Amino acid sequence: MTGTSANERFEKAFDALEQAVDGRRIPGGVLGYADLEGKRLTRAVGSAAIVPQVRPMTTEMWFDLASLSKVLFTTSRILALACEGFIDLDAPLTTVIPDFRQYDPNCWERKVTFRQCLGHSTHFPAVEPIYTYGDDPARLRAFVLQREWARVETPVYSDINFILLGIALERLAGKPIRDLDPGAGFAFSGDPAETAATEHCAWRGHVMCGEVHDENCYALQGSGHAGLFGTVDAVLDHAENLLQRDIEGDPSVELMRTPLSDRRTHGWERPYENWHGGAHCSAETIGHTGFTGTSLYVDFERGYTWTLLTNRVHPSRHFESGIMTLRRLVSDRINGAKE
Repeated sequence: MTGTSANERFEKAFDALEQAVDGRRIPGGVLGYADLEGKRLTRAVGSAAIVPQVRPMTTEMWFDLASLSKVLFTTSRILALACEGFIDLDAPLTTVIPDFRQYDPNCWERKVTFRQCLGHSTHFPAVEPIYTYGDDPARLRAFVLQREWARVETPVYSDINFILLGIALERLAGKPIRDLDPGAGFAFSGDPAETAATEHCAWRGHVMCGEVHDENCYALQGSGHAGLFGTVDAVLDHAENLLQRDIEGDPSVELMRTPLSDRRTHGWERPYENWHGGAHCSAETIGHTGFTGTSLYVDFERGYTWTLLTNRVHPSRHFESGIMTLRRLVSDRINGAKE
């Protein structure tokens, strides 16, 4: 990283976001940066919605954080429970969900552990249209737990891993996810007037705004793989808290930093070739993305964090928004890459 100031690096990164909006690749977005020296920078550009009415983007806008929920909500809670001794990460999920695939006691699914789910080293498929199997959330949970899952030979990033972790959290708490505390500054829905719109859903028949975009999370009425809403400041607050807790030696943050494979830690990703976090992160960076156009990175070596929140699926996912290229460019500029 060059000697340029945080302000200069932020300006260059924001230019990349602004150009994506000006080029009509995405409707709008918010960029945020914070560090352990107390600096915080946020800026918005473009529109929070373009249909049915145009609304301007602001730094106070709420976002459907999509799969950032996996790290901001589910991973944090699973690791806290592990550190407090309530679960063993190397024990199978059946220690908390004993009825998981109960009709086939020798099946591979019953051997899957919490740590394997966190590291996406299971053999579940990437995704399944669970919402197409019914409308009752309790029955859909039973479907998830009792179906014979197609075994994917090479492990992939899978929503099923975190749907199961979410069910485990529900079992331990004795209540559904949406009755749990979403965390400081977060919620499981948003005020439509203050939330960036996502997609026009053909199934639900309208533009999603303030209700979860992910179809499976919507049908389950809460899940461990998606469903969290928050603002740029809420996301930065959470990431700053991780930086501070790491200095204090928090064991759950240590697990978030501990590699489980060449690409993954407990819940998070780590830098690899062609990573969405760019080519100039330190090796001590963790990050994650969300399908709606969100991303978050925490660099423990350099003591700062940045987040890019966009509504790139609005009004449709079926358009090449260039979000992966944008994430890399923004991250490289935040990290002072020479151009």
